[in-house]
Amino acid sequence: MSFCLIILAGGNSHRFRSNIGKAYQKIAGKSLIEINVNKARHFKQVKKIILVYNKKDSKRVKSLKLKNIKLIAGGKNRQQSTFNALKHLKNTKTISKVLIHDVARPNFSLKLFASIIRNMKNARAVVPKLDIQDAVKQKIDSSISEYILGKNRDNLFLTQTPQAFNLKEIYHLHKINSGKYKDDDISLYMDLNKVKFIEGEKNNFKITEFADFQNLKTIYKSTQSVGIGFDVHRLVPKRKLYLAGLKIKSHLGTLGHSDGDPVLHAITDSILGACKMGDIGQMFSDKSKKFKNIRSTILLEKVVEKIKAKGYLINNIDLNIITQYPKIKKFKTKFINNIAKLCEISKNQINIKGKTTEKLGVIGKEKAIACEVITSVIKYD
Repeated sequence: MSFCLIILAGGNSHRFRSNIGKAYQKIAGKSLIEINVNKARHFKQVKKIILVYNKKDSKRVKSLKLKNIKLIAGGKNRQQSTFNALKHLKNTKTISKVLIHDVARPNFSLKLFASIIRNMKNARAVVPKLDIQDAVKQKIDSSISEYILGKNRDNLFLTQTPQAFNLKEIYHLHKINSGKYKDDDISLYMDLNKVKFIEGEKNNFKITEFADFQNLKTIYKSTQSVGIGFDVHRLVPKRKLYLAGLKIKSHLGTLGHSDGDPVLHAITDSILGACKMGDIGQMFSDKSKKFKNIRSTILLEKVVEKIKAKGYLINNIDLNIITQYPKIKKFKTKFINNIAKLCEISKNQINIKGKTTEKLGVIGKEKAIACEVITSVIKYD
């Protein structure tokens, strides 16, 4: 089965009450759009991703620099926005199924996503749902309310996204039944016996108000973990000096099996520690010839891909670069820019401090450079 994921982010976020729409709010430097996209990319069945955006957010969506994402302008309401995306897909020959998802539900688990895809093998549509457990009342007018008793409440439930459909069928239903659309795409199915409902997740709540976003941040914060990295390399003649992935003009360079970059080595170790994935020596042994003189940028990029695959996001990196020579101050901005690029985070998630040993020891005598790093990560699934 080949799926296209349609992420709906075309709303106005009126109830969110912020100058920045909820789709562009960030956790650990990633917008809700990016969190949804990163999760979807765990699944090889998802061959295409469409983001439906509000035209007023054109600059914001472009600033995310999303790769391999089709951007489509939304309509006046959710139904029109969804139909705009479906029209783009109607003539495709490589995709037979579609997942339609609200950007405001970024906290679905990979387990739920996998279950939706798996159940589409033998279903025309798959929708996650939650039974209603609270007491329910129906307001009749300003003075009278009616209680919905337990036995009647058993027939009520809440639907969530992602919702999965046969592409041709949901396109046809949108085309002929747009006036019957109520809140989500499953409302176009007149006979719900054709729909396979699976158990949803309480944490897959929709972010509507700012308090919902604060709740999501609290959930993510509860998954936070921290790792420490440290590395030191001798300074010797006739070697190149690489710090933070950048070549520094110098009469001395670092001695090492790879390019000897103590900054990137310490960052890599701190990330692995935070994610409980061992250390740099285990992953890239200095006994292996294939890592001889390898650039540390390559090693760090591989680690970033590995932690993303396990559902981790880098939240913050704090570094002490300890050296008598060279002075770190003049390179600090370039270092931050390059680390941000390598780790796929924003510059304001990185802090660098240059330290000396007051000319004490091998570092103070310009015979070595050391770096210590603390990195915090969060797990989004």
